[in-house]
This record gives sequence, structure tokens and C-alpha cells, in this order.
Amino acid sequence: MLDRRNPLFRLENLTDWSSFVSAFSPLFSYENGRPPKPIRLMSGLLILKHVRNVSDEQVVSQFSENAYYQYFCGMESFTTAPPCASTELVHFRHRIGEAGVELILKESIRVNLLIDDRKNAEENVGKDGRGRKPDQD
Repeated sequence: MLDRRNPLFRLENLTDWSSFVSAFSPLFSYENGRPPKPIRLMSGLLILKHVRNVSDEQVVSQFSENAYYQYFCGMESFTTAPPCASTELVHFRHRIGEAGVELILKESIRVNLLIDDRKNAEENVGKDGRGRKPDQD
């Protein structure tokens, strides 16, 4: 149902989600209290927040309306329910600290550069050695 050419679809498939899980899992207790939201979901929401330049409240609200947001964050089926309260993003950022936020930022930059490289390579296909298409003389 989703268009594989969509930027979020492509971004999801290039992101190293396991790096977030490895780095952040030790920061959470799974035995006492309410279980934490999935690390993949919360990391994805933070990436979307920065990519779309929106507030915590807006990214949470947009999530329930956007199938690409949900796919990007690891959801297996569409839901209209909000993924979390916007305040949970604040708590997640505090929990992972500055180093964790930096890890998420570095990974999103790496993936975006990879996408740009692939896009440039695709645009150059069919061009001659002078950077022009053969019919541009």
C-alpha cells in the first residue's frame, strides 16, 4: 500500500535502528513500573520531529494521521491512536541524555547523506561524460 519511493519509506529502510536499541536498552527497567514505549517508536518520533521541524505535540498528532510516519516508526498496521503523550518524548530525551540525542541526530544525518548520494547517482544515469544527456548538444 505504501509507495516505496516515498522519502520516509526509504529513510526507514536505511536507518540502523538496532544502534538505538543497543544504546538505549540499558537505560530502561523492564521489570518494575509501566513498560516503556518501544525505543524504535520513540527514536523515530524524535527523528520525524526534527526532519519536519515540528513540536512534540505536532509530531504525536501527525503520527495518527500519517501511514508513512507509522511505518517509519516500526508499526506493522495503521492506527488512529496516538503513539504516546507528547510529554513522553520529553522524558525519553531526558532518559537518553545529550549523547543519545546526538546518536539519533548522527544516524539521521548519515542516512540523509546516503539518500542524497543515491539520488545524485540516479540523476547522473544516462548522462554523458560532460554531465549532459546525450540529446543535449
